[in-house]
Amino acid sequence: MESTDGRGQLLAISDLHIGYPENRALVERMHPTSPEDWLLVAGDVAETVADIRWALELLASRFGKVIWVPGNHELWTHPKDTVTLRGVERYQHLVALCSKLGVTTPEDPYPVWEGPGGPAVIAPLFLLYDYTFLPKDCATKEEGLDYAHGTGIVCTDERLLHPDPYPSREEWCRARVAETERRLEALPGDLPTVLVNHYPLDRHPMDVLWHPEFAMWCGTRLTADWHRRFRAACMVYGHLHIPRTTRHEGVRFEEVSVGYPREWGPRPGPPGQLRRILPLEVPAGVRGAAPGVGRRGGGVRG
Repeated sequence: MESTDGRGQLLAISDLHIGYPENRALVERMHPTSPEDWLLVAGDVAETVADIRWALELLASRFGKVIWVPGNHELWTHPKDTVTLRGVERYQHLVALCSKLGVTTPEDPYPVWEGPGGPAVIAPLFLLYDYTFLPKDCATKEEGLDYAHGTGIVCTDERLLHPDPYPSREEWCRARVAETERRLEALPGDLPTVLVNHYPLDRHPMDVLWHPEFAMWCGTRLTADWHRRFRAACMVYGHLHIPRTTRHEGVRFEEVSVGYPREWGPRPGPPGQLRRILPLEVPAGVRGAAPGVGRRGGGVRG
C-alpha cells in the first residue's frame, strides 16, 4: 500500500460546486502547505464530467495525493452534461477518469497515511443513502416522500440521480454498504482509519437541519456503528453545507464543505479553507459553525 514518508498534512474539502464562478476561483487558489500534503475531496465537485476533470486534474497536480469520493452531484445525469451515462455506468466512468489523473477512488486499495498523526488507513467510501433517516412520525419511505413533497423540500436526486441497473437508489446503497463493509473488515486490526464519505455515517449531524426531512437523502442507518467498529480516528463528510466539527461516541466528525456562495456570509472565516484531519490537532476557529451558519434552508437543489 502507498504511504507517506513522515511529513506533510492530511487535509480535506468537499462540496466545491465549481459551476459557480466564485467556487471555481476558490479551487484555482487552493495549494498545499507542502508537497507531501494529501487532500481528501469528499464529493460534489461539480455536475459535469468536464468540470470534475478540470478540478481534480488541477488539485492532483498540486498535492502529493488526492483522494476522491463521489457526491450526489457527480452522479447526476444532468441535462447540461454531454456525458449522458446513468447510475453505475456513470460512476465507473468517473472512476476511470480518476485513474487517468492519478486520483484515488473508493475502488482503489486504501492508502496508508504515515505522515504526522499516522499511521492510519485512509478509506474513501461510496455508500449513497436508503431513506432510513425518516422525518418524525413517518414509518416508510413513501410516507417520508409524501411529507417532503408537502413541505417542498425534495432533493434533486429524485429527478437526476438514476440507480441503473439497480431498481432503486436504496438497493444500490445496500449493495455498496455490503461490499464496503467486507473491505473494511479485512483491514489490519491494529491501524486506525480515516473514513471519508460524502454523507455522514451517523444521523447526529442532521440534528441541526432547518428542514429535517432532507435527512432522507443524507445516509443510512446501516453505518451507524462504523466509526467504532472500524477504529475511526476521524470521519470526514460533506453534503450538509454546515462546516463544523462534532464528536460522537469519542470520534471526531468533520463536515468540510465549501457550499454555495449564498451560504458564505454568516460564516466566521473565509470560504474554501482546507481542513486539517491529521495530525489530530484542529486549528483554532474550526470547531463549530456560528449559530445558524450553513444550515440547509433551500428547496430542491440537494
